[in-house]
Amino acid sequence: MIRKNQFFLLLLLPALFLLMLFILIPVGQSFYLSFHRVISGLPQLGETMVGFENYRDLFHDPVARHSLWTTVIFVGVTTFFELLIGLFLALLMHKHFPGRGALRAAVLIPWAIPTVVAAQMWRFLMNDAYGTVNYLLFGTETASYVPWLAYPATALGAIILADIWKTASFAALLILAGLQVISPEIHQAGLVDGAGSWQRFRHITWPLIRPAVMVALLFRTIDAFRVFDLAYVLTQGGPADATNVLQLYGYKKMFVEGWMGYGSAISVCIFTMALFLAVVYVRAVGRRLLEARV
Repeated sequence: MIRKNQFFLLLLLPALFLLMLFILIPVGQSFYLSFHRVISGLPQLGETMVGFENYRDLFHDPVARHSLWTTVIFVGVTTFFELLIGLFLALLMHKHFPGRGALRAAVLIPWAIPTVVAAQMWRFLMNDAYGTVNYLLFGTETASYVPWLAYPATALGAIILADIWKTASFAALLILAGLQVISPEIHQAGLVDGAGSWQRFRHITWPLIRPAVMVALLFRTIDAFRVFDLAYVLTQGGPADATNVLQLYGYKKMFVEGWMGYGSAISVCIFTMALFLAVVYVRAVGRRLLEARV
């Protein structure tokens, strides 16, 4: 038994090494830098230990608070609509009809497209001079074209729309996996008992797919909280910091302004909040759903 356990440990060592190399070490380095004042490009100043000063400055930073609020709005809106659309798509793809395989492939195309490419595509669609959105709304009346990415409300809406378009299919894929493990006999029993479509969904389908929905909610919330590339490509955080999500603000502080310690403090806060959300979902939500299923 001991030799077998040792063999299993040896098999895990390469994965553990890569995990430490690409995750644990960068996270530890971010924690270390967050307690120092490090200015990129000024090596003569060195690293100055400042304790929690970066975190105190972050707490009193109005731009950081606005970025956090923007991030919360983005996470709340995108997660809600992605799960709603994903549930609809999953129910549709679960049905048997001609062309179902083609539909499944088409639904997954947005998720397969790299985020930077998708963001660039949406930037062209929202362009105020030749964008497809303006052409569909106003035709050739170019005087009526709207600069969607130049107004705070519409710029944030454009990023939200782009994220929903791209990742709703990922939620649909997870929920579809939950649908496919439901035995057809359960629905047939509901039909025999005279249950309609809505009653079968409410009392049979929904309780059985709630764990899959919880998993989709967990992944999408954490991923949306770390959004960076969409905001960077579409608006660079503008106009007037309207789309300056927290991850993008940390990038600007670190690599544009050179405040490596302060930017690391922002990264640590994002990591901590994402970890907290994961623990809350798994312990407070996931356990009840799994117990209800059992």
